[in-house]
Amino acid sequence: MKPDRASGLVEIHVAVLLFGLAGLFAKFLTLPAWCIVLGRTGFATMALSAVLVFGKRGRYPQGGKTIALFCLLGIILAIHWITFFHAIQISSVAVGLLAFSTFPVFITCLEPFWFNEKRRAIDWVTALLVLTGLGIIVYPSGFRGQVFSGVIWGTLAGFTFAILSLLNRKWVRDYPPVVIALYQNAVATLVLLPMLAMVDLHVDTRQIGLLVFLGVICTALSHALFIRGLRFVRAQLASVIACLEPVYGIAFAFFLLHEVPSTSTLAGGALIVITAVMATHRRAPV
Repeated sequence: MKPDRASGLVEIHVAVLLFGLAGLFAKFLTLPAWCIVLGRTGFATMALSAVLVFGKRGRYPQGGKTIALFCLLGIILAIHWITFFHAIQISSVAVGLLAFSTFPVFITCLEPFWFNEKRRAIDWVTALLVLTGLGIIVYPSGFRGQVFSGVIWGTLAGFTFAILSLLNRKWVRDYPPVVIALYQNAVATLVLLPMLAMVDLHVDTRQIGLLVFLGVICTALSHALFIRGLRFVRAQLASVIACLEPVYGIAFAFFLLHEVPSTSTLAGGALIVITAVMATHRRAPV
């Protein structure tokens, strides 16, 4: 293996590992999901701004329509992360991450509509397999408990991430990924910031430190590593590696939070992850 490709693979795996670690902050922090997202996007915005100031500057969006669409992406990002953290808070790290991992299947099913492509039978098969996996996770606990609620919110997080990914496909060819990430995080921060005036929150030094780590290391640094790794690794392979996010997250939750997923969660999750890998593998790299 060439040194550059090996380095790229390491960077992508580290990035995905940090993506998986991010989910644990829903348990580390005793704050509402929207507040966690505000801290995450706020500190990520600061870090990404520093990267652009001291690094190579790229093209910035211009024109009212383009800026409006970038603002829409930021709002979707905020909704995505709020639903993601809320799913984990009301259930478990494993349930939230595995339900979120449905996003490659959403992308596979939505792409034909989005880009006016022919739908294939395999799209329906992958969707059915994911629904089966979610059913396996939920069934032992019933369809009204915390697991069911976590699956619903986690699946919504996966759906919103799929929408975000499809919209980003349009812009990633025209603007540097760091610029896109900066605008999305900045807009998400501005959208959520007014909520601080509506509630009485007490955030101590420990929580601020955790939010800094979440925003700078698990968001800005992880995205930078993932983007850097794409220079040497095909986007399709990187997407398959990204499907390991719940695996890393569940391992972190086991060692750091002593969360032990149930047999049904592992069985349903395995089906979802395998299906997600299949769905990602059959997509052409962008």
